[in-house]
Amino acid sequence: MPTRATFYRRVLDSLSAANIPFLIGGAFALCRHVGVTRGTGDLDLMVCEEDWPVIAQTLRRQGIVTKLVFPHWLGKALALRAQVDIIFNGGNGATPVTRDWFAFATPAKLMGHHVLLCPPEELLWSKAFVMERERFDGGDVLHLLRALAHRLDWERLLCRFRGNEAVLRAHLILFGFVYPGEASQVPASVDARLAAAMATERVPPDLCRGTLLSRAQYLTDIEQGGYRDARLPPFGKLTDRAWLTWTNAINSTASRVRPGRRRSAPRRTSQIAETSRQDAGLDEDRFDHDAAACE
Repeated sequence: MPTRATFYRRVLDSLSAANIPFLIGGAFALCRHVGVTRGTGDLDLMVCEEDWPVIAQTLRRQGIVTKLVFPHWLGKALALRAQVDIIFNGGNGATPVTRDWFAFATPAKLMGHHVLLCPPEELLWSKAFVMERERFDGGDVLHLLRALAHRLDWERLLCRFRGNEAVLRAHLILFGFVYPGEASQVPASVDARLAAAMATERVPPDLCRGTLLSRAQYLTDIEQGGYRDARLPPFGKLTDRAWLTWTNAINSTASRVRPGRRRSAPRRTSQIAETSRQDAGLDEDRFDHDAAACE
């Protein structure tokens, strides 16, 4: 029976031979960036969403089973006792992999292949939003800061967090608490810029951004509390179908949320939503422009 390493090598061989761009993410990239060693049950590859169809086709030609598990962010290459996660966004739909990630990637070697590691800035960005009851990636974020705060591209990182500055600031506060002797490695101007952005932002009072951090723990707010989900338009780009697929996959036992299959995404009427958006001074074009500026 093929080993896990053999399967990983087959996947890397296939994608490399087809000249399909990918980045190594997950535990392997984290270990290389920060020197923290830990076991992992799979291999994470970061790719652009538009490359998924050719990736799936290429792997299938080599007899490798593929599955688009969550169409808005995750596919898999599968073997009996191994899998490769093929990631093109965050589960919240807010951290998409784009072509410019490759320009900042770190060269490395893995299983005989010359590969590129996910840049630490983008790795930190994607991990910063993972705050589920059963999984919290804050420790990974702080280890990245401890190892690399003195040489991170802070301009690019601030750009990545545009509109979500409070998330980065929260991690930086924890960083100063966990590693008080390392806090000075973060440029003094960073906190001031984050605070200034937070002071001037305008958002509607019925918006819940907790869903950007956990798909489960804030369901009660958007299903029963009258709050709107920040992942859905006009704030986010998650479709109703993606919302349903992602939400219905929640393990209610692990997450301690109300079980039951949802049949529709929570929505306010379009009139109320539009009125709230205008009252808050929101500009969807500005959000799109800000996101494009980071690419």
